Amino acid sequence: MSSKGGAGRGRPRLTVEITEGAFRVTCGAKSLTIFPEPDLPGAAAPADFVVRLDEVLTWDPPHEDSEVEVEDLQRIAAGITAECERRGLTVAFE
Repeated sequence: MSSKGGAGRGRPRLTVEITEGAFRVTCGAKSLTIFPEPDLPGAAAPADFVVRLDEVLTWDPPHEDSEVEVEDLQRIAAGITAECERRGLTVAFE
């Protein structure tokens, strides 16, 4: 099952799935695999996943020449958050 990010202003629908060890994001023909990091050291409440958004720069091949735009990154973060909440998991973004 997948979570839908907000469809906005002519942008393709964005979906997020949690696969074994990664988040799989699809937006139209483009896809992105995000591997979460270990929990933040010294975090007040440990998160199930930590995603470093500054490391999400380009889409997966064959679209590796396309940068992930700020608006898409916001939609990706919202989609990851929604999918984690749906599954009773927590995510932290860095």
